[in-house]
Amino acid sequence: MAIRSKWQQLPTEAINPATLGIDKLPPAGIIDLMLDEDRRIISAVAREKERIALGVEMLAQAVRRGGRIIFVGAGTSGRLGVLEAAEMPPSFSTNPSLVRAVIAGGNKAITRDVEGAEDNYEAGARALARLRPGPKDVVIGVSASGMTPFVRGALSRARKAGARIVFVTCFPGTELQTFVDLTIAPAVGPEVIAGSTRLKAGTATKIVLNMLTTGAMVRTGKTYGNLMVDLKTGSEKLKDRARRILTFVSGIDYETADRLLKRAHWNVKAAIVMQKTGLPFRQALSKLRRADSSVRAAIDEDAEPRLRQLLGSGTGDPDKEKGREKDK
Repeated sequence: MAIRSKWQQLPTEAINPATLGIDKLPPAGIIDLMLDEDRRIISAVAREKERIALGVEMLAQAVRRGGRIIFVGAGTSGRLGVLEAAEMPPSFSTNPSLVRAVIAGGNKAITRDVEGAEDNYEAGARALARLRPGPKDVVIGVSASGMTPFVRGALSRARKAGARIVFVTCFPGTELQTFVDLTIAPAVGPEVIAGSTRLKAGTATKIVLNMLTTGAMVRTGKTYGNLMVDLKTGSEKLKDRARRILTFVSGIDYETADRLLKRAHWNVKAAIVMQKTGLPFRQALSKLRRADSSVRAAIDEDAEPRLRQLLGSGTGDPDKEKGREKDK
């Protein structure tokens, strides 16, 4: 009897010939098999680097125009979008409304399966409509199989609203690539466990989403060099990181950095501008605004030479570096 399955030909559903005997292996053998398969992920993502770069610029343009980044997905794909949205405010001090996530089944689907939620095309359209997407926004549909009805419904609604659309999938052959502005499709091949897209497909998707959001944040001035200068300082660990960033950039000691950050209301960017220019807090903020929030542009100084000097000293600690200079 012929098999009538619309999923049968999907690469995410294929049976992996390399792992047919996985249930006969000891733990170390299972790990070896998984490592062998995971090595394929980076190559698959690398083949999509030009498309990912286009996606980065699309997201950066949306942020510059006052638009939003909206992730849409179901199951693992939806949870990965939720994770990206949740990480942006603490990492880059973005407004929580800037990066949003829609997951099939709603918030309860973040921690447990909501049966059948991914199959509801109309629910996807309604869920996105509640966010009122517009032409300034970029909607990122995430679907390992490239077929998830919930995601398709959401992207259809995004298209009607004039939003730009990026589609992240592990099925390069999806016909959705004719419907969206950009398709990013790392072909990772069949999963270690057939159909378990939380594995290679999930890892590849996470890498792609990391690149898209991180690249967009860097392009919009959220870092200085590779330092997280727009972080929120809501914990002692993050306050410590802020002090260390300021010491790295300016050469002042840890205690001085603490006092300066307090005067800057724990705004690391403002503290750097204050230290480099001698400006008071409010004028430092104004200078940053005129520089489109870029520390590099505000102080006209490249972070890389000083950071390389610190790394070359083998300490990364300005206080120890000063001590070594005195000893010379």
